[in-house]
Amino acid sequence: MKFSALICIYFKDDDVYFYEAYDSILNQTLLPSEIVVVVDGPVPGKLKNSITKFEEHALEKKIEFKIIWLTKNMGHGIARQTGLVQCKYDLVALADADDINYVDRFRIQVDYFKSHSKVSVLGAQIREVDHSSKKPLSLKKVPCNSVELSTYLKTRCPFNQMSVMFKKKDVLNSGGYIDFFNNEDYYLWVRMEVSGYIFANLSSVLVDARVNELFYNRRGGLKYFLSEVKLQRYMLKNGVISLGLYILNISIRFLVQIVIPPKIRGKIFQLLFRRKL
Repeated sequence: MKFSALICIYFKDDDVYFYEAYDSILNQTLLPSEIVVVVDGPVPGKLKNSITKFEEHALEKKIEFKIIWLTKNMGHGIARQTGLVQCKYDLVALADADDINYVDRFRIQVDYFKSHSKVSVLGAQIREVDHSSKKPLSLKKVPCNSVELSTYLKTRCPFNQMSVMFKKKDVLNSGGYIDFFNNEDYYLWVRMEVSGYIFANLSSVLVDARVNELFYNRRGGLKYFLSEVKLQRYMLKNGVISLGLYILNISIRFLVQIVIPPKIRGKIFQLLFRRKL
């Protein structure tokens, strides 16, 4: 079963981390048939050189390779959608520019799709590691079956996005990726839930995700909170959540994203939503 791998890169990505990320893609037990790289605006010379090496190494392995250079930084949602429509194959694996994919990730996920034809989106568990030392820090666990995922989606994003593989046609039929400040993925999954598509997560850890001191800063602030409010309103309007749960979700997000300082916010996430290693 042929599939595409989609990676988005922007100027803040580290060239060394990106090398490790793409090396983990090129050393899979099942290689992608195509790799699509979206460069979201101008990037430093070192990162540009790493992208060139990525292309060279991929072509050596007979992998189709496509680079899309955006003239300015458009943001995660637009970059991902731009790359998605250019993917040649219906099965698409997402990969981040700094995370490390386990060697069997693609083979395991493709095998799952072969035996579960009704599933549209498949994710996995991830291990969070220190961004520089790669010391294991915690596990970010998400539910596995469709029923549990539908319940989980009412309060939190149901996928670790760097572990996701999905069917392109189902994603595009739901509107694809839409710019939605730091919530493009969650917004997409909610729309797919409303459309009746089936989700699943594997119980296996398939990706090491780098985290640093800025990781939890991105999960707070007024702009992020307002994005969350907009998403919760969409969920309420489309019957995904009740009015009571809408009020509860907004209240919790206001407390965590606006009232609580980032350092304490990080400790709360680690305590409530992570399993320490």
